[in-house]
Amino acid sequence: MSLDGRPVAPEDVQKMCATMIHRGPDDVGYFLRPEVALGMRRLSIIDLHTGHQPLANEDRSVWVVFNGEIYNFQSLRKRLASRGHQLATQTDTEVIVHLYEDYGPHLVDHLRGMFAFAVWDERRKQLLLGRDRLGIKPLYYADLGDRFVFASELKAIVELPEVDRRLDWTAVNHLFTSLTTPSSQSIIRGVRKLEPGHILTVGRNQTLRPSRYWDVVFDPNHQANEQDLVEALRDKIDESVRIHMVSDVPVGAFLSGGIDSSVVVAHMVRQTNRPVKTFSIGFKETSYNELPYARLVASTFDTDHYELILEPDALSVIDDLVWHLDEPFGDSSAIPTYMVSRLAGEHATVVLSGDGGDELFAGYDKYRVEQRERRSWQLPGSVRAALGLIGAWMPEPAKGRNFVVHHSLSGWERYLDASTLFRVQAKQKLFHPDLFAELVKDDPWRDERTWLSATNRSWLSAAQYLDLKSYLPLDVLTKVDRMSMAHSIEVRVPLLDHELVEFAATVPPDFGLNGGGGKHLFKRATHNILPDEVINRPKHGFAVPLDHWFRGGLESFARDILFSRRCRQRGIFNLSYVDQLLSWHGRGRPLDLQLWTLLSFELWCRTFLDGDARAGCRHRKSDAVAAMGPTVAAAVPLM
Repeated sequence: MSLDGRPVAPEDVQKMCATMIHRGPDDVGYFLRPEVALGMRRLSIIDLHTGHQPLANEDRSVWVVFNGEIYNFQSLRKRLASRGHQLATQTDTEVIVHLYEDYGPHLVDHLRGMFAFAVWDERRKQLLLGRDRLGIKPLYYADLGDRFVFASELKAIVELPEVDRRLDWTAVNHLFTSLTTPSSQSIIRGVRKLEPGHILTVGRNQTLRPSRYWDVVFDPNHQANEQDLVEALRDKIDESVRIHMVSDVPVGAFLSGGIDSSVVVAHMVRQTNRPVKTFSIGFKETSYNELPYARLVASTFDTDHYELILEPDALSVIDDLVWHLDEPFGDSSAIPTYMVSRLAGEHATVVLSGDGGDELFAGYDKYRVEQRERRSWQLPGSVRAALGLIGAWMPEPAKGRNFVVHHSLSGWERYLDASTLFRVQAKQKLFHPDLFAELVKDDPWRDERTWLSATNRSWLSAAQYLDLKSYLPLDVLTKVDRMSMAHSIEVRVPLLDHELVEFAATVPPDFGLNGGGGKHLFKRATHNILPDEVINRPKHGFAVPLDHWFRGGLESFARDILFSRRCRQRGIFNLSYVDQLLSWHGRGRPLDLQLWTLLSFELWCRTFLDGDARAGCRHRKSDAVAAMGPTVAAAVPLM
């Protein structure tokens, strides 16, 4: 809406919703007033018949659009009814408007679930946005000067003609450092993300300043008995899985064969008399294939099991990946996530996953590496300086150079270096000189350094906190949300129930890396539940054999894209250096993630900068008929 009193054009919010039909194919709804327009695409999960949105309170003075699930909504309904509220539906959405009446912005403190919502207060002419504690559901917003807009996906906002599709170079720098864009910024300048655990109030003469309402605090209980912790953890997981299974539509599970997804399946089987549907992806390349473990778990719990072998021709879906990911994305595991979501979408509407276990219970290999390096590589400053000089002298593709450069660093600088995609020297070669000069103005690890220093607890707790703030929401949960919603399934993550997260933060670090194997307490909690082969197997990430694929047909595809006239005219990359990267990878140096990020970025530019995103939406028939989840979109004035 214009500040001169012109109302929000209904067609704007309708266009925004149309770009996200894949997130909610079952219903569409709008709320239009001179000051505000709210739009909603719905995937029906709870209360299939009366859960239409936008939804209001009794006197229609408070309205909400909501994306996600509130797992404690039944107890909230009873409490609200006892306080005199009249609830007209059976949906979880309705509790939000009544909680707002009682608690205002503090309503978020009462929600247990995954959510992104917008509450419009008709009396105050004020909008409240909120996002769940861990960032399971996305929420973008932008201040356009004469109005404020928000949506579940970036593509809905860039649909508006007044949004200038210019790259945010801070976000680009972060992408080529850590595979993703930052926590509060998008790849488009001026379009921001509401961070996990934050709310934002928009109204007359108010500064747009998000405020944090929740954060995980690592406060280990060193007096706790290990066996008591094991039993408490089992109870927490069992309860979380139970409430995450509440649904009026079929529920299944992703099953990788790893300990996290397997324990979720085990607890699901305890909660139902019906066979649990499980879905797995495998590869012909043996070193990447986890299907034998997934089959073992499926057999152990007698699940209704479905699986798919993924081959390089799966890259035929790359255009859909780019469209649904919404931003450039360097994590190639989006490919199997997309494919397993497509498989699951043929049989279920709600799927549970095991995401979060590695962050909460110290399961990543990088934690063990850091523990080892802290013990064995405490080098004097003079030695590290010498290593730095040697690393600078060695040619980039030289064997051992990365090792030398890495150990020339110390503390958190060394830890972050292990996750760095392109170091500064490599970026200088990769980017056009003018653009590199722009990039080096910003520290791409700025937020990460802040998070690492935000706790005075153990180094392991600090590293876990970092992953809960960055890698989990920016990579893992983004990937799962976008790829599942492309196929009309809602993915729930019971290991990230915030009460379980808060419990995990009380576990002493020794119970994570005890014995050097990682996930000590979590593994103990799965004894007598999972097969020993699953509990004791080596850690295996959800990766794809890109290194092999880039030495096959994918290399020619990448060359066609990255050396095309369009990419050259963009003037962003030094293509002679890109050619070197491809050549080095072909000769055995693993650069598949670097190459995939380059490819993802250029394909995103073609889709969202060169072309018209609306055309992309029209041409994806699968998006129009398959789709996912409640989606929010709106345009309101900055009054």
